[in-house]
Amino acid sequence: MKVKSNYPVTVRFRCVKCGICCGDTKEKTRHIILLTPEADQVSKTTSQPISQFAVKIKGREPYSYEMKKREDGKCVFLENNHCTVYQVRPLICRFYPFELSSSDGKYSFLYTEECPGINKGRMLSEAYFRKIYNMARVKHRQIAKSSRGN
Repeated sequence: MKVKSNYPVTVRFRCVKCGICCGDTKEKTRHIILLTPEADQVSKTTSQPISQFAVKIKGREPYSYEMKKREDGKCVFLENNHCTVYQVRPLICRFYPFELSSSDGKYSFLYTEECPGINKGRMLSEAYFRKIYNMARVKHRQIAKSSRGN
């Protein structure tokens, strides 16, 4: 299947490990949302019940949990600007500073200028965006398949 998509053709990005994406800022309240399999994986990896690090949410399907934050508004898994669950971090974290928008069956990648890693590092290719798009598609298909099985 050929995916109709627009992607930023002149954007550079390199994570500068500032942690801005992992919590609230003065300008923005972050909602780090998780799919059920992601919450399950974080739970398994950390040996913590989901209720320890996330709250159940409704109305954001297919997402079913939102990551808890510390008093300072940062993700509970952020320590010294380092993600302690990086290998199993949620899809939304893997996408940042990009977001996938859909309209009339066409997908567009948007990005936020608030990220200090934008316009640093290498130029991102169409292959990079196709890779993260496919990652999202696989996760969403898993959700659809598991919900049909229940």
